Amino acid sequence: MRYEPVGVVAAIVPWNYPLLMAAWKVAPALAAGCCVVLKPSELSPITAMELAQIASDAGLPRGVLNVLVGGREVGAALVTHPGVAKVAFTGSVPSGVSVMTSAAPQLSNVTLELGGKSPIIVFDDVELDKAVEWVMFGCFWTNGQICSATSRLLIHEPIAERFLERLVQRTRTIPIVAPLDPAYADATGVLGPLVSAAQLAKVSSLVDRAKQQGAEVLTGGRRPPGHDRGYFYEPTVLRVKPGRDEIWETEVFGPVLAVATFEDEAAAVSLANDSAFGLAAAVLSDDAARRQRVAAVLRAGIVWVNCSQPAFVQLPWGGFKRSGVGRELAEYGLNNYLEPKQICEYVSPQPLGWYPLPSKL
Repeated sequence: MRYEPVGVVAAIVPWNYPLLMAAWKVAPALAAGCCVVLKPSELSPITAMELAQIASDAGLPRGVLNVLVGGREVGAALVTHPGVAKVAFTGSVPSGVSVMTSAAPQLSNVTLELGGKSPIIVFDDVELDKAVEWVMFGCFWTNGQICSATSRLLIHEPIAERFLERLVQRTRTIPIVAPLDPAYADATGVLGPLVSAAQLAKVSSLVDRAKQQGAEVLTGGRRPPGHDRGYFYEPTVLRVKPGRDEIWETEVFGPVLAVATFEDEAAAVSLANDSAFGLAAAVLSDDAARRQRVAAVLRAGIVWVNCSQPAFVQLPWGGFKRSGVGRELAEYGLNNYLEPKQICEYVSPQPLGWYPLPSKL
């Protein structure tokens, strides 16, 4: 058995975590012996260019790592180029569908790390304050602009009102700080702006439609007072009805938490799994047996128990259903860029003598 480089890799990365997503693809591709064309988002290209400079300074041969900056037309040209053997894409589901469709005529090797609408289930035996912190971190960290955000909260009915009261109180204390403000560098648990005017408009539109559909705004739901400049949006908690409200099923990519309640364990699992996505899920409970049961049946590539959002390079990252195809990180991430090849050699002291056939086999 030999493992050989798959060939030239087109690595297309999104605007959130631009350097991290590039590293997740470039590092294993280079380690496998591939040359890479890295295409960053036009909204966040600077770290990719810095990475190219670092690679050049380190003595990487010319042409091994290449960075192309531009819009969707650049990505489309890469995906359909006959010299590209492998496409590694991270981004939205619609863009992932477009990538796979465009790559199909060439039968290119494609991995897709797409979106999510990840559930976080909170049972009635948790320590409330600790669970509230994990719920906030899971949804509002990086302003909600993360594919694995646990932005669907399912709360056990016996503690729902107390939990939501505590959650709303804590959410209203999150500082909203501009990234260039000196206070931002030293602050923890702060909320910055969204990436662009278009993203702000998308988040605002989804929340406005949720209000029209009957969702109850427990806190947030608007641009914060005093932050008219910049793409800021308040951390938002919406009480919704699954199956009725669009925002329960749609990836927002902003600081918006959709909340529903459940009666029992079976209902919690059913609501959690009733999604087109399957990237991540979380369960919070002090009952070890319950945690194990629920974690085992959640339909997601990543399940967090009594926490949300940890990621380890030693473990595969990726999801079920419309959350993508394939895995990154660990040996799975390296294997994305390798082709297994078997070499079978026949060694015999005399010819086989196939013709004529022997009388007895």
